[in-house]
Amino acid sequence: MDLANNAKSYKVGITNRDILRMALPISLAILVPQINFITNNIFLGHLDQDGNALSTAGITGVYYLLFAVVGQGLNNGLQALIARRAGEGRVEEIGKLFSQGMIIAILLAFTGILVTWLIAPIALSWSLHSAALRDQAISFLRIRIWGLPCLYIYQMRNALLVGTNQSKFLVYGTLAETIVNVGLDYALILGHFGLPAMGFNGAAYSSIIAEASGMIVVFAVIQAKGISKELQLYKHWVVDVANTRLIIIQSSPLVFQYVVSIVAWVFFYILIEHHGRQALAISNAMRNIFGLFGVFTWAFASTTNAMVSNIIGQKMEDKVITLIVKIMKLSLSISVLIFILLNCFPRLLLSIYGQDEAFIQAAIPVLRIVSAAVVLMSFSIVWLSAVTGTGNTRINLLIEVITIVIYSLYVWFILEKWNLSIEMGWLSEWLYWISIFTLSFLYIRSGRWKGKVI
Repeated sequence: MDLANNAKSYKVGITNRDILRMALPISLAILVPQINFITNNIFLGHLDQDGNALSTAGITGVYYLLFAVVGQGLNNGLQALIARRAGEGRVEEIGKLFSQGMIIAILLAFTGILVTWLIAPIALSWSLHSAALRDQAISFLRIRIWGLPCLYIYQMRNALLVGTNQSKFLVYGTLAETIVNVGLDYALILGHFGLPAMGFNGAAYSSIIAEASGMIVVFAVIQAKGISKELQLYKHWVVDVANTRLIIIQSSPLVFQYVVSIVAWVFFYILIEHHGRQALAISNAMRNIFGLFGVFTWAFASTTNAMVSNIIGQKMEDKVITLIVKIMKLSLSISVLIFILLNCFPRLLLSIYGQDEAFIQAAIPVLRIVSAAVVLMSFSIVWLSAVTGTGNTRINLLIEVITIVIYSLYVWFILEKWNLSIEMGWLSEWLYWISIFTLSFLYIRSGRWKGKVI
């Protein structure tokens, strides 16, 4: 095989067509966990009319997301490295990076399992007022956390395919995971197809099996398409200190960035819980909606990371801002359409949760705030992801920390100190994304990232 010629296929262009070719399959891949979250919550919402299961799902969902974003931070750091090697034409290094990323991911996953079994019950007992909610959440999480190894391995696969500009293969695992999750949610939560009605914990089992199914299918596809052989994915399982250190250096600021962000969101949900079950149930629905309708934005963010790193590897630093602006325009245009749809049909969307009229009436004003936050996120996250693509991930962490301090002070004063409405609390998303955009934009425009070698 001529590696030099083969490497050319991994280099990206910066046209709108190139951007969409990478972003659209990523959108579908990101859509899967959001569909899983929402499917779980739709079935859970029909377990009772008081919103008890739905409100508990708000806490457990954010907790699991805390560990999921650890893998996402590792994924983004590895993705930038793989994309840089692809842009440089150093294809022989990609398999080495991938195998070391897998080893790190597996170790992190089992660390997350230990933390959940030993420490999470103590932390939840300190923070949640409702004993019933706490016991239900702990029982669920001790099951759900066993899906973490599959999720992390799944995320490493994403880093490989996106980093090598082969995101079209993401769809196979995505479809498998979605089909399994929806079917098992129906079967295990409510009790169908001869399976027991497990209620709230049924959602945990269905999610674990779905994640395992997606992981198995996508690795089968990688094998069948010859990608594993082409990139020598399974020939470097001995610990490589140099590449392991490089991945940790690049990814650890992103891991801390995402953890800090989700810890702040957990803090937000704990404060929301103090406002009652309905407030928590509404906020959980908003998180689902935010995640579902933000999939295109997150896809463009992942695309920005990979493409910026790739073209820097091609020695095209002068094209970086042009690329960012193109991606930003595409992301913003889709988000504006979503904003219009959400505000035209809020009642229809909220009715799928099976709650009463009081829930819908209280949720509509919050939905309007969240829909505007989706628009703000659409361009802010593109600029932040461009920072990731430059390789200066410590700047990502600094931006996040500054923003989270502002965000946390706001939600504490609004929700706890002054006991204002949850609508005012959700305005924190506007503050968050405006701060992210301002700091990221200023850094990219400064040009201080130029010449960074990873």
